Amino acid sequence: MFSPFLYQNGEVRLVIQIPCFNEAETLPTTLRDLPRAVNGFDDVLWVVIDDGSSDRTAEIAKAHGADMVVQLANNKGLAVAFQAGLDASLQLGADVIVNTDADNQYAASDIPRLVEPIRNGDADLVVGTRDIANHEEFSLLKKWLQRVGSWVVRQASATHVSDVTSGFRAYSKEAALQVNVVSQFTYTLESLIQAGRSNLKVADVPIGVNPTTRPSRLFHSKRQYVRRSAGTISRVYAMHKPLRFFNIPAALFAAVGLILFGRFGWYYLSAGGEGHIQSLIVGAVCLLVSVQMLMLGLLADLLRTNRVITERVLRRVRNIELSLGTYSNTEEEPDSDV
Repeated sequence: MFSPFLYQNGEVRLVIQIPCFNEAETLPTTLRDLPRAVNGFDDVLWVVIDDGSSDRTAEIAKAHGADMVVQLANNKGLAVAFQAGLDASLQLGADVIVNTDADNQYAASDIPRLVEPIRNGDADLVVGTRDIANHEEFSLLKKWLQRVGSWVVRQASATHVSDVTSGFRAYSKEAALQVNVVSQFTYTLESLIQAGRSNLKVADVPIGVNPTTRPSRLFHSKRQYVRRSAGTISRVYAMHKPLRFFNIPAALFAAVGLILFGRFGWYYLSAGGEGHIQSLIVGAVCLLVSVQMLMLGLLADLLRTNRVITERVLRRVRNIELSLGTYSNTEEEPDSDV
């Protein structure tokens, strides 16, 4: 049984969205494998988001059955294209939205399994998880980075997803309305942390993968990927848990400062007030930094309160706009063909 909030005028719609950038060669295979019927849904639509491609991506998408092609004026990045796809899918009346990659990495035959927890009312967001440990195309270093990165994101998001970088995901309408991606690098980490910290039900299901058709375009080296991912995780965690983010370094600086003050006091009393003035100076600086970090944490927490209120208002505005048929959330109105 579907959850009551999934019904719209007695019909239930699944929209499959595909962010693309110069995918004219791989897109036909990806579209060919997508289902046109999924159990429990009255219809299935395909949306292709052309992120400023310089090849024939948009033309190929239309020729191979895409129900809507959203064309961004220039290349804005995967995260922006993903958000534009959610907006377009919601405008089409989606009750559930599946996001997949244009390089046909994920097995489209697993879409019914991916949406099942949402159909049963057990989840708002479902992530399709790959068998990383036995993935033959991943090097040992990449497998290790995946495990470490997934563990870090699980701590930051308070979820139990084992493959946090997977882009094969299903969103309920409610979850899609709450997504606010601010990064231009990738949506996978940010949207997962946001969902977990917004008390949405997050689940994962095992999925299959197809042979790699091309190297990743998100990053040019593992070092670049780690650096960008670390920055995204830190920024998003600070947005959702600012007090903890700032209080931990504040406590460390305070501890160092007190230890140095104690060291100075010990030698001051035992040596008759001579020497070790450097401990007093460095200790004072550490305590000053600690107080500043605490103040930043309090300020960030106040900003977080305002952000939560703003997100609630934005979700309600989106619902109203959807009911009126005027919903649009893209910074720049994209061109689209239905």
